[in-house]
Amino acid sequence: VFSLLQGSRHELGTALVQHPLIKAVAFTGSLAGGRALFDLAAARPEPIPVFAEMGSVNPVFLLPGALASGSGALAEHYADSVVLGVGQFCTKPGLLLAVQSSMLDAFVQRVEARLLAKQPEPMLHLGIKQNYLHGVHKVAVSTGVETVVDLKQREPENCLAGPALFRTTGGTFLANPELAEEVFGPSAIVVACSSFEQMLQVAGELRGQLSATVHAIPEEENDCRQLFNLLERKTGRLILNGFPTGVEVCSAMVHGGPYPATTDSRSTSVGSSALYRFLRPLCYQGFTPGLLPEELRGL
Repeated sequence: VFSLLQGSRHELGTALVQHPLIKAVAFTGSLAGGRALFDLAAARPEPIPVFAEMGSVNPVFLLPGALASGSGALAEHYADSVVLGVGQFCTKPGLLLAVQSSMLDAFVQRVEARLLAKQPEPMLHLGIKQNYLHGVHKVAVSTGVETVVDLKQREPENCLAGPALFRTTGGTFLANPELAEEVFGPSAIVVACSSFEQMLQVAGELRGQLSATVHAIPEEENDCRQLFNLLERKTGRLILNGFPTGVEVCSAMVHGGPYPATTDSRSTSVGSSALYRFLRPLCYQGFTPGLLPEELRGL
């Protein structure tokens, strides 16, 4: 049975979550929206589970060897991943971290050139566009943040949105936790760390994510291991030498992660295991074969 209820007010979602016949909720959207539905469900006379997919910046860590071996292609692929779907993929890599070097400077210049060549495209609706403008402005006016690519399209009366790119230091990022908040749209922040140790410190301070990516060469396996030991506690999907915007529907996929990426890190919203969100275990003890459900007879 499939039903579609359309509405532009929060009352519709509230009524659905509070209805006694609703036994579970799946949601994709903002942290504020998902948390509101989660709290409503918990306050019901009969609380129900809410599987909300919410905020994630999907950090990408570039190790020096990867930068040295192919920064040109990496820069193009990274920029394309940021703007895919006008930055409205929940797996958009909105945060990139690397150790400060001339190679990183060259990488950022290539990303800048790639983004400047992109034309503004329409976001899903005006509300999302206006939230994007607000989020970009909040980052742009933050102390210690440099604007690398400024918005081409600022008019709030249409849905067109262009890319934005910012740069800051590891120290500034650590001192300003709000820089780790998701900006929904085609924007990203490059964090230049003073050392690999500071990169590890930043990784340790990150909140729950849908994905985390590391680009490295085989000789950097030890550094990769240190990063992954931290990141596996922060995310639902670890990626080596790839980009997170491709989410394959398969049994191995995990599209979830610790809060605030989701409200339940034990589940996934993509892949075969997503079905388990709407199932519960049931034990039949002492049943004769004739009383068992047909599917269980003969097992």
